Amino acid sequence: STMIYIDNFELMRDRDYRLKPKLSIFSAGIFRALPLQSNLENTVGILRMADWSGVDHEDLKSINIISKSKEEPSLAPGTCKTVTPRINSQRIIVLAVSPIKYKKKCLRGCWEKAQKEGVSLGIVNFGEENNEEKPQKLEPLLSAVNSNNGSHIVHVPSEANDFSMSFSYILNGTGQPLDLALPVSKTRTTQLSPLALLLPPAADPLISSTVLHRRHLSAPSILFLVVLTWLICRPLLLILLLLYLTGVFRATTRRLVFATRSKSVATMAASQEFTGNLKREVEKLFDASLRLTVPDGTSVETEVAASLPGKPGDYQCNNAMGLWSVIKGKGTQFRGPPAVGQAISKNLPASEMVETCSVAGPGFVNLVLSSKWMAKSIEKMLIDGIDTWAPSLPVKRAVVDFSSPNIAKEMHVGHLRSTIIGDTLARMLEYSKVEVLRRNHVGDWGTQFGMLIEYLFEKFPDTESVTETAIGDLQTFYKESKTKFDSDPDFKEKAQKAVVRLQGGDPIYRKAWAKICEISRTEFAKVYQRLKVELEEKGESFYNPFIANVIGELDSKGLIEESEGARVIFLEGFNIPLMVVKSDGGFNYASTDLTALWYRLNEEKAEWIVYVTDVGQQQHFNMFFKAARKAGWLPDSDKTYPRVDHVGFGLVLGEDGKRFRTRSSDVVRLVDLLDEAKTRSKTALIERGKDKEWTPEELDKTAEAVGYGAVKYADLKNNRLTNYTFNFDQMLSDKGNTAVYLLYAHARICSIIRKSGKDIDELKKTEKLALDHPEERALGLHLLRFAETVEEACSNLLPNVLCHYLYDLSERYTSFYSIHQVIGSPEEASRLLLCEATAVVMRKCFHLLGITPVYKI
Repeated sequence: STMIYIDNFELMRDRDYRLKPKLSIFSAGIFRALPLQSNLENTVGILRMADWSGVDHEDLKSINIISKSKEEPSLAPGTCKTVTPRINSQRIIVLAVSPIKYKKKCLRGCWEKAQKEGVSLGIVNFGEENNEEKPQKLEPLLSAVNSNNGSHIVHVPSEANDFSMSFSYILNGTGQPLDLALPVSKTRTTQLSPLALLLPPAADPLISSTVLHRRHLSAPSILFLVVLTWLICRPLLLILLLLYLTGVFRATTRRLVFATRSKSVATMAASQEFTGNLKREVEKLFDASLRLTVPDGTSVETEVAASLPGKPGDYQCNNAMGLWSVIKGKGTQFRGPPAVGQAISKNLPASEMVETCSVAGPGFVNLVLSSKWMAKSIEKMLIDGIDTWAPSLPVKRAVVDFSSPNIAKEMHVGHLRSTIIGDTLARMLEYSKVEVLRRNHVGDWGTQFGMLIEYLFEKFPDTESVTETAIGDLQTFYKESKTKFDSDPDFKEKAQKAVVRLQGGDPIYRKAWAKICEISRTEFAKVYQRLKVELEEKGESFYNPFIANVIGELDSKGLIEESEGARVIFLEGFNIPLMVVKSDGGFNYASTDLTALWYRLNEEKAEWIVYVTDVGQQQHFNMFFKAARKAGWLPDSDKTYPRVDHVGFGLVLGEDGKRFRTRSSDVVRLVDLLDEAKTRSKTALIERGKDKEWTPEELDKTAEAVGYGAVKYADLKNNRLTNYTFNFDQMLSDKGNTAVYLLYAHARICSIIRKSGKDIDELKKTEKLALDHPEERALGLHLLRFAETVEEACSNLLPNVLCHYLYDLSERYTSFYSIHQVIGSPEEASRLLLCEATAVVMRKCFHLLGITPVYKI
């Protein structure tokens, strides 16, 4: 058996947005590769040292995890806890990826453990991204490792965009071993294949039968094998030589390749028109190339990624190493991943998209897009509209459940994130041609309404005359009724009876309940109107008539059991059951949520249901999702449609680091918060003298757009899972990554176009766009990546991805404008078109984020 040990993932923390996806792909590649290896079937487990709570992979279910960060504290660098009592391994594998100051401690700890246990050690050392490690830095440790019999180390450079491919390359024993394996000491050079470095031949029959080490064979043995091989292969070689000399083999091969290539090229020519998603278009090209490169019957998923800044090419295909591991030993003509990469590049269909294509390192294919094609695609968007760039998702109808305040309680800052995030997700899905049912699952049913109705009867015996003005502050009304409920036993008894009468359909109590709901909706509407958010209310009361039948269906499937008088569903992996009927026979959140899910799947025919609430409700959603899968309502895989997702989010904090509240410790009313944002924005505009330049209406609308936009963007630009600090001064700043800065950048572009005096619509029809300079090309490329960014944000339910794109777009435009003159330059018409394209994409980003653009500021 083998012990696999992964050292401290210091960079997996959520502090660097750009690094996390890359490392997530790497970690996913590790676990994706493990189950594929026959020699790892007896793997005892993986020891994790760092906090991996943010990484959750399906493949981990088949592997025994010895230490989980959620159950045990993270281990200190160099520690190898719990290995001795649980592991009886022949081999320890170390994947060293952390910063070098931790790495040396980790590797030394593993070496000492290997020596103590009398087992061999295999180290895969990944160089850091921006500080490529040199073997000399680890020389003392490498010498120590070398002294342990059977131990080896492989150094892997960080050239590739996809680290998981490098891992798979090593684990599979593919390619040219000396390309990656460096000397482990001054006196000994590794001569083994990468797989042999990790697993000894004795432990695996695959290695024993396929890997020969010269040091284990005598000279006569080697000579005997060479002669035997020649005698066996000589007749076959003579036949192949004869076919080649007669031209039969060459002619047949040429006809086959030509026919296949012609078909692929014809297919690409037919679909060459840009559909909006640039990454998808590049994937089509490489997919056609892979069909030529890969033998028949071999299934390969195209792996294309946008090249990182400063790296060669615009996009990179990372299939070569993985493909080599599939075709190696099957009579292939290739001699390693670089040769496979060259074939992928050579077989790429002719396309006006492509400027150049080159191969780097162990087979990474770098593609450079044609600047002329890029310019033509942007021109077409300007004529046909930005909607032609909308991504296409594999779903037609979705439900987004968001905001969801409680009736009789005013909306406060706690509802801000759900409302803003849910609205943005709905907008992105709608732009992606998905029919979105925007659902406001308000809390309009439950035992609290007996208390509220009885208090309403006491204060207003004539309920017909009750108005919003009469009740006043709903929050105060609720607190007063709750105080009386807790302190007055007679009132409490009346309230409990009122619940029974309400749920029994008593018209007087139903009418009072409807009045309270109506007043609450009026208050909610004030917030939604300010935020420009549209919702359709289907609260808890809507699903009440369906609950009994849904509970009956679950019971008929044998899912519901009795427990302490209540009816519950026991779920594997949870310490507590999911209660669906209380001991008094009443229903609860779980019964309502299960019924709402059943209704959305069966009546509304939704294929994707997204719930936007705080992370504190994660366990509740995990449990009722699992219950729905157990009932057969949902597929086992959480990525298969129909699909459900819980979009959790963190807290809004005050500057003291605690929940955002008023000085009197009350929650902040959302209406008051939005009004203050508008007031501060208006004050800033007046201080800049805009009240003298603009009409009162222009001033008010601009202040509203900037103030509300600043609040929204300050929330959306953060990863939704993290808490963020609410600070008016920061969000209303015109510097840095703020809505004010972005709105100013858009207004400046509009001002340049106005000052040119040119009719931009006429320019779209008569002039051509050119991307001749590096800054122009970089801006054009970023514009063309808009659709793939929206698709990524939709698929991962992360609005901050779009915010980062928008800010980067503004920065690229600034780089272009600070160097190149627009008005009065020989390239004026072309650059005005580039300015207009930037403004169009920025406006669409603003729309998807729910922000109103301004045209002067």
